[in-house]
Amino acid sequence: MNGAVVALAGNPNTGKTSLFNALTGSRQKVGNWPGVTVERKEGRLVIGGKEITLVDLPGVYSLGASSVDEQIAADFLRKERPGAAVTVVDATNLERSLYLAVQLRESGIPVVIALNMWDLAQRKGISVDAAELGRALGSDIVPTTATKGTGVDELRHGIAESLASKPGASPLAIPYGSEVERSLDRIAKALPTGGSDRDRRLSAIRVAEGDATALSGLPGAETVVLIAASESERVEKALGYDLQTAVILKRWEFISGVTGRVLRRDPARAEAATWDERLDRVVTNRFFGLPLFLLVAWGVFQAVYSIGDALADQLDALLSSFGENVAAQLAAWGTGATLTSLVQNGVVAGVGSVLVFVPHIFLFFLFLSVLEDCGYMARGAFVMDRILRALGLHGKSFIPMLLGFGCNVPSVMATRILERPRDRMITLLVLPFMSCSARLPVFLLFAGTFFGERAGTVVFSLYVLGIVVAVVTAKVLGSTVFAGEPSQFVMELPAYRLPKISATLRAAGERAMIFVRKAGTFIFGAVIGVWLLASLPFGVEYGSAESFVGRLGTLIAPLLAPAGFGFWQAGVALFFGFLAKEVVLGTFGTLLGTGEEGLAAVLPSLFTPLSAYAFLVMTLLYVPCVAVVAAFKRETNSWRWTFFLVAYTTLAGYVLAVVVYQGGRFFGLS
Repeated sequence: MNGAVVALAGNPNTGKTSLFNALTGSRQKVGNWPGVTVERKEGRLVIGGKEITLVDLPGVYSLGASSVDEQIAADFLRKERPGAAVTVVDATNLERSLYLAVQLRESGIPVVIALNMWDLAQRKGISVDAAELGRALGSDIVPTTATKGTGVDELRHGIAESLASKPGASPLAIPYGSEVERSLDRIAKALPTGGSDRDRRLSAIRVAEGDATALSGLPGAETVVLIAASESERVEKALGYDLQTAVILKRWEFISGVTGRVLRRDPARAEAATWDERLDRVVTNRFFGLPLFLLVAWGVFQAVYSIGDALADQLDALLSSFGENVAAQLAAWGTGATLTSLVQNGVVAGVGSVLVFVPHIFLFFLFLSVLEDCGYMARGAFVMDRILRALGLHGKSFIPMLLGFGCNVPSVMATRILERPRDRMITLLVLPFMSCSARLPVFLLFAGTFFGERAGTVVFSLYVLGIVVAVVTAKVLGSTVFAGEPSQFVMELPAYRLPKISATLRAAGERAMIFVRKAGTFIFGAVIGVWLLASLPFGVEYGSAESFVGRLGTLIAPLLAPAGFGFWQAGVALFFGFLAKEVVLGTFGTLLGTGEEGLAAVLPSLFTPLSAYAFLVMTLLYVPCVAVVAAFKRETNSWRWTFFLVAYTTLAGYVLAVVVYQGGRFFGLS
């Protein structure tokens, strides 16, 4: 068992991540799957003195390889051949969750089934005969509640026993019926020689299911495809549906038969289910669902701003004190003016103006984690599906769009869950309009400086504007360049549950630390670069229009004048904002030689409330940061579409900023 590899598989929203964390603790590492930008998580656990590597597979419903996530999971299981697999099953939705487990057992992989959310199933009056389920599937069954750590020790024992068994000794046999079995035999015989009978049968099932990757690189693949097509026609004549449908239906029949024997419901104990249904009647209501979702979002931004400001004031005081102490120490050491300027104007002013917003970032992701963990975000996706479909987007697009509020890079990666190239491409092109957390410090500073008590509402309006621009753009693209209907969206609503405080705090803390590390590395380098350009050529006044950075800004400024911020510092801030949106504030702080508190005092001399809002609109919509552009290029493998993304987002930001400013002036605003 030493050095063994175990796969962790399961449907989305089954608690797979919670179980992974419970099994591995802090012994985790994160990278990317080879050749793709999808996150790969590995963890280490020790059982009986033997080290085991646990590989967390992407959340999928099947191994059909119709999406990139399914392809990754299928390839890993078939090529890497892990010693065992842990399949996380939602105990409250047993039949739907068992499909993946049955596929794994059919492949001959020893499987331990974690019946997760066991406590919730009991509250809903659901009982499962674990012993009978284990006999039917040939697997160990372990009831678990991952969020509470229940059943984790038993699951470790089950993993050890599965690894000790002979892999592939007894694959699960699905009774497909004579017609389907005849077809599978014909396809298996047509496959190239080599491999075991079991492997040939599994390959035949994959071909019958329509898995295009099953024959990849195999000689004589064309012949196999023709035979499979012929058999599909024959089966359709005999059964009334084609071979692919027959395989899927027979598998579901088997699952239905198993769940019919092992699953029992006690209506008298189903109070939780009743309350879930009652609550869903409100939160997913076709009339009240969307306003409620928007109200919740508005409340989050109000809370982030009001609570975060109080914490940020304390942090700003600490950073200001630190800057003063550093300056005093440098003076005591007799440090030259150049180095003193670098530290004061570059590092402390630039990086400090960004770090002061760490409390806001932490609170934003804390509230987001709470909404996700309690099950409300899935309801938000359900509510938004109706709107997205009307505008030509796939319902699944809401998931990457939601991730975009944190960071656009993982949201770009998340588009791999979309099966159709049309749906994926439209989503990729509108994702940059989702306001990422990097833009939040800019929004908070400007909103607080110019709009006072209405700051939270102003920030909320920017997020709404980003969504509106995204869906309108999607409608235009879906009606012109990518004309066609989006595919159907099927999702399951997870049960409502209380978030685990430690998990939500850890998630928020991890995001805040990413922000801090970014400020300490990438943003640090950027503001140093801005300081250097603001100090050169030698002999010019620091941060003047005659400096290199001033000359750059002077070239850009006339273009920005129609939007209300035609001064060179704004042009420089937007230019370097391409590196990372936080650098917009860092650049202002560096050029003006002040931290966040000083910026709030200086900015009113450069902006009016109207031009400030136009600047925020530009910051929201114009070209995404260089990391997002790079991720977009990797995902599309197209320079043409990458250049299009840069051009049209910048144009959209500029045009709407001009419209806001000029429209406001027309109505007498300032």
